[in-house]
Amino acid sequence: MSQELSLHQRRRKPLASELDGIPWWPVLQPLERETVSRVLVVGDADPGDYVCRMGRAPTYWFGVVDGLLKMNTDSADGASMTLAGLPPGGWFGEGTAIKREPYRYNVQAIRRSVVGGLPIDTFHWLLDHSIGFNRFVMSQLNERLGQFIAAREIDRMSNPDLRVARSLAALFNPLLYPGVGEVLRITQQELANLVGLSRQRVNEALAVLQREQVIMVEYGGLRVLDIEALRHGEFSSPKKVAA
Repeated sequence: MSQELSLHQRRRKPLASELDGIPWWPVLQPLERETVSRVLVVGDADPGDYVCRMGRAPTYWFGVVDGLLKMNTDSADGASMTLAGLPPGGWFGEGTAIKREPYRYNVQAIRRSVVGGLPIDTFHWLLDHSIGFNRFVMSQLNERLGQFIAAREIDRMSNPDLRVARSLAALFNPLLYPGVGEVLRITQQELANLVGLSRQRVNEALAVLQREQVIMVEYGGLRVLDIEALRHGEFSSPKKVAA
């Protein structure tokens, strides 16, 4: 983690290629793009950098241009629950931004990532002026509700293979994470951090899923062959093994 400059202090203007990867950029009209381009920034986050912290008021609406983040909550007894992994193309925290309320979760970089930030006042300006942007945010809110309900279900699962399967399915949501495509660039250790299991147990679960032809493990990532099987656990699974 950088000890010299904060993520906010490392902000910069986005490259043209980074703008092209922002899923809501194409829905903006020319005047809206001009307004956004003046204030939109990106930051190069190191592993462990916090993008959002519980209790702090939002100043930006954030998104993952490249890399991988984790959204989680910490309870008073020290227990942590992962709400979502955030791969490329994922913009998050729209509910918090709309209400301008303090964050109820932390978001932290798992690997070196590029994080986009739209100032919250410009976010609200787009809500007031852009029909396309409104539709995008409404779709996000709808998908996010389903994602958080699924996250609570996953957190209570005792079968590690199902936990890994459902967590992977969430990362391949084409509406929330359009930048992922067919192959998710993720290591077994990064997946273990998201799922809350040991790296060894995640490796065993991936072997089961690959044997069942639900996924294919490739160099540096995973390819999904049967997304419905991942979502619904429609594969044979060995007996439960403790993490």
